[in-house]
Amino acid sequence: MSMNAVQKEMADEAEGFVTARLAGHWFALPISAVHEIFPLTRITTVPLSPPGLIGVLNLRGRIVTALDTRQIMGFPPRKDPPNIAIGIERGNELFGLAVDEMGDVLTSLPSERERPPSNLDKRWRDVVVGVQRSEDQLVLIVMVDRLFDDIVSLVAA
Repeated sequence: MSMNAVQKEMADEAEGFVTARLAGHWFALPISAVHEIFPLTRITTVPLSPPGLIGVLNLRGRIVTALDTRQIMGFPPRKDPPNIAIGIERGNELFGLAVDEMGDVLTSLPSERERPPSNLDKRWRDVVVGVQRSEDQLVLIVMVDRLFDDIVSLVAA
């Protein structure tokens, strides 16, 4: 196989991920699942909302449900309100997953990923499908469908 064919095959298998930090941990969501990144501003709280729901906001004419990803995933609350979110569209609704910090785009080959550690907290174990080494940290690769299954069950409770 020629070098160009090998490079093309590797490029076809490589996946892109958006990385973010949450409570000191790096995680990654597939780029294909991310609608956009946006600031969390002008949030309207929703009376009697379930835990994990920060509120709603208007993003260029669309109503976005802002979710407290820290609370949903079992981490302690931030000292200050979150100011950035990852937009994920589910059905016809846009959700904003509040994160502490945005990272870079990570390009990863399946062969570079490892299985998730068995000692992960159950909430993370249910949504993490792999671990990728990136420079000096480990990045947890999250399956968006599983994450939203957990979010829907927690927020709807």
